[in-house]
Amino acid sequence: MSHDERTLQIISNEIKDTITQLDIVTPSIYASLFSKEAKKYNVDIEDETAISADIIQTQCSSLQKLQKETSKNAKELSEHTSKAITAIESNDTESLKQVLEETKALRLEIEKLKESVYKDELTHAYNRKWFHDHYINEHDNTLNKDGNLVVIDLNYFKQINDTYGHIIGDKVLIFITNQLKKITKKVIRYGGDEFIILFLDQETDQIHKSIQKLRESILTKKLKAHDAEFRVSFSYGLSPFTQGSELSKIIEKADKLMYEDKVNIKKRVQGIHI
Repeated sequence: MSHDERTLQIISNEIKDTITQLDIVTPSIYASLFSKEAKKYNVDIEDETAISADIIQTQCSSLQKLQKETSKNAKELSEHTSKAITAIESNDTESLKQVLEETKALRLEIEKLKESVYKDELTHAYNRKWFHDHYINEHDNTLNKDGNLVVIDLNYFKQINDTYGHIIGDKVLIFITNQLKKITKKVIRYGGDEFIILFLDQETDQIHKSIQKLRESILTKKLKAHDAEFRVSFSYGLSPFTQGSELSKIIEKADKLMYEDKVNIKKRVQGIHI
């Protein structure tokens, strides 16, 4: 992802956070908010048509590559199936062994393809699609399991980007992802510097202890950018859910608790400098 694309993504995510607090959003309101936010980052959006064309071209190229890989795997699977049927009918043991090896190799290719579909490109955390495909009932947007959902939001992330640049900001996101994976592998990058983590088989008290212990550990770490040192922190909110719970309500509850936590943690951690 280029520097310009990364900046546009940050602006887009900040606009999303803003409009969720509005009851009504019209195209002109959205355009006004986006223009105002773009000025903060010195982004020129005068030639919006060209910017949009570049973004669409990039996304289409990714989709075409994915489609090509899917078609190739489907064709190979069809060929292997035909070979297997022929070998079974003729009782050809050697051909069956060959088909088995080819199918194993194809399975590895399909697993790699699934990873690319479900992983966030930057952090290698899971993405929204993975979350929705595995844990959300599509017909009514409800959760299909019992568990606990935690919203994680970085503190002072804009300050890090403004002070050290987006490349360092990206490294911070990767660092936080790897830290979160120490307490659960179900880490989802939900947007910008916001993550969701899922716990399906742990008690609420234990989850709180694990997250708070991790946060304290992260606060003791000194991160380096050029010749400077800084620290990162996060705020979180936890919301238990049961099968059939509405996703929007669970996230709304976790978000509210996260913002309450943010007020408290910022009383302790006032900025990024050590």
